Amino acid sequence: MPLLGKGVAAIWHNVAPSAQADYNHWHVHEHVPERVGIRGFLRGRRYGPIDANPEFFHFYETESLETLTSPAYVGRLNTPTPWTRRVVPNLKDNNRSLCRVEASFGTGQGAAILTGRFATAAGEPDPAAWLAHEALPALIGSPGIVAAHLLRGDLAASHVQTEEKAMRERADAVADGVFLIEAVEAGPLEELVAGTLSPAALATRGASDVALGTYRLHFTLSDGDLA
Repeated sequence: MPLLGKGVAAIWHNVAPSAQADYNHWHVHEHVPERVGIRGFLRGRRYGPIDANPEFFHFYETESLETLTSPAYVGRLNTPTPWTRRVVPNLKDNNRSLCRVEASFGTGQGAAILTGRFATAAGEPDPAAWLAHEALPALIGSPGIVAAHLLRGDLAASHVQTEEKAMRERADAVADGVFLIEAVEAGPLEELVAGTLSPAALATRGASDVALGTYRLHFTLSDGDLA
C-alpha cells in the first residue's frame, strides 16, 4: 500500500565505525520502538547501504506533518535516554528532512529503496510537478518496482531546535524535495539512477544539488506491532 500517513521524517547519516554495533542494537531495540510509540507515528523503517552515502537511511510515516512538531515528539527529543546520549554524538553528516507527502503510489514495501534528495530555486521549473504527475506514477507496474513516493521538505518544522540536535556535530541538512522508489531488488533502481532519475535528467526538470542512494531494508516496525 502507499505510505500510511501524510507526514514523513526522512533521515540520512553516517555512523562512526567504532559505534556501529552499538548503533544497530540501539536503533532496533530502543530508538525505533520509542519513536513508533509516540501518538501519530505509524511506522518506522531502517536501511543499510547498497550504493549510498550517507550509509544509513531511515524514515517514519506519521499521520501528518504536524505530528512531527507535536508536544509529544518534541518532548521526547528534549529528554533523550542515556543510551541515546551515548549514540547520537557518533552520528555524522546528518540530513533530517521533515516532510509532507505530496504523492504516494503502489502496493507493499520493497526490499530495496532508491532515495533522492534535491533542491529547488525560485523562478525555475518545479521538478516535483513532473515527478508527481508523470515520472513516479509511470514507474508503477514496471518490472521490480513496487512503490514510489514524493515528499516536500518543510524548513520551519525541520529547524525546530531540540536537545538531541544539540548533541550532533553540526546542524542538520534539510532537503527541499525527496523521492523514494521501492523495488524487490537493486537492479531496477540502478537503471533509474543511470537513466530517468539521473542527476542530469533531474537537472533538466529544475532540480539541483541532487543526491541519490540505494539501500536495503534492515528493519521495520509499525504501531500495530507495538500494540
